[in-house]
Amino acid sequence: MGQRVLRNRRTLYERDSELAAVDKALAELTGLGTDGTAPGDRPLGALLAFAGRAGIGKTTLLAEVRRRAAAQGCTVLSARGGDQEQRVAFHVARQLLQPRLAGAPEAELRASLGSWYDIVGPALGLCAPTEGAPPDQQGLRDGLDWVLTHLAVRRAPMVLVLDDAHWADPESLGWLAAFAPRAEQLPLLVVVAYRPDELPEHADAFRGLPGRAGGRPHGLEPLSADAVAGLVRESLGDHADDAFCHECWAVTAGNPFEAVELTAKVSDRGLDPTEAGAPLLRDLAAAVKGSGLIARL
Repeated sequence: MGQRVLRNRRTLYERDSELAAVDKALAELTGLGTDGTAPGDRPLGALLAFAGRAGIGKTTLLAEVRRRAAAQGCTVLSARGGDQEQRVAFHVARQLLQPRLAGAPEAELRASLGSWYDIVGPALGLCAPTEGAPPDQQGLRDGLDWVLTHLAVRRAPMVLVLDDAHWADPESLGWLAAFAPRAEQLPLLVVVAYRPDELPEHADAFRGLPGRAGGRPHGLEPLSADAVAGLVRESLGDHADDAFCHECWAVTAGNPFEAVELTAKVSDRGLDPTEAGAPLLRDLAAAVKGSGLIARL
């Protein structure tokens, strides 16, 4: 229940600067500046990265990125790293590219992949591998570069969204980290989110944004007490009093996911969201943290 509430919310508390960066990048990508005028002769791509610890709202933010990109007519490629799939080579690459290519007749697929058909096709699960030695990793990455570039040009403007990049398989993550700086030369916006303390060394390119977006990734901060109060009242009703809302903020340390999960448990228990019920929140919050750990394990 809590996860559904978090993902379906329309209001993103205290993420104005991050959304402003997204809107600016989308405006440039689609050929319109923030004042509605064209910024130049061609759309400008970019790389945006969002970093933050577990539960800080990265997935919710990326869902809003996808929604805004689709609303502006962008082709959206989307994938999510998973700790259970890290050992499956090019699993994330398949998530990104396979839906745009699967189901096409062989002749059309060969036309789309060109000379890379026998190399990239099997890696993306689009055709059976040919006999002989498998392609070397660099050759496969070169082929994926060509395919993504080809798609970005043909289906422009394009937005590529990767959530939980820290859990992406090493092959896909290394490829995307090397490719991402090229987005500026394409009608392609690359948006990634990750936990900074879990991002592997071969993806260090995401820690510094190249070119026009130069600087650090956008760090997502915990929510303030006022923001958590708004979230609590949105879930439980306006009758949730100040003392109860403040305690929700205190026991979750402003973590959006934990706050939403906590309100779901409060609702399930039928707990009155008033000062009298506030002392019970600490035990409920501990259960939220424990269930999250169990889910990860």
